[in-house]
Amino acid sequence: MTTAPVPQNERQLQLLSCIARHGQALSARDLAAQTGQPLSTVYRQLLALKKWGLVQEHQHSGHYEAGPLALQLAWSYDQHSWLIAAARSEIDRLVERSGESVGLLCHLNGQVMCIALQDSPQALRCSFAKGRAHVTVRGASAKALLAYLPADSQQELITADFLSQVPQSAAALDALQAQLQQIRLQRYATSESEVDAGIWGVSVPVFSAHQQLQATLSLMAPLQRSLGRQPELITLTLAAADRLSSRLQQT
Repeated sequence: MTTAPVPQNERQLQLLSCIARHGQALSARDLAAQTGQPLSTVYRQLLALKKWGLVQEHQHSGHYEAGPLALQLAWSYDQHSWLIAAARSEIDRLVERSGESVGLLCHLNGQVMCIALQDSPQALRCSFAKGRAHVTVRGASAKALLAYLPADSQQELITADFLSQVPQSAAALDALQAQLQQIRLQRYATSESEVDAGIWGVSVPVFSAHQQLQATLSLMAPLQRSLGRQPELITLTLAAADRLSSRLQQT
């Protein structure tokens, strides 16, 4: 699969995205290798990002990590995002009615990101955390988003994931396509131990005006606790996502 070159005026954003996605400090050489930018260009772009506080150098390693301005941006987004503001009451209500953890996830630049999360009062061990990126093809949240992406974006993500699998399986690819079609028909996705062992989840896409995909509302529970309750949890999540979509379409 070939990737279109990043325009020159977006190279700083590409570096920021790479640092954010990785989740820890990276060397300039790592950034050059991952973005395809010349090392001299990477150093030049990092100087500007450091000046504005978007990245900083790690005290000991000299590697580059998110800077303090990134924290200010994150706080502003969390407090003032119209999507999160609209979703908060539905997330709280779904947690209260189900007794399980609920998250809001969106698709961004080839990754699935958790932008809001309300933990259950009951124990749950999973990899979902606010601000953390996840794979784009596995798990209920990823598939609920993938099923409604534009055809070209969907195919690009599926192809990239398929090529990364060893051994590659045409049958697995066909099975995924069938799954995505079923998700569109039933309007939700479920998964069991696809991302985290022993975790069951259900995800329902959320739309704004003109059926524009915004996010997916996802409920996660330990598999054993979900047994016998899965139809109820699916119904609760569908209803919450439908109310949120209706609210978004009225604003």
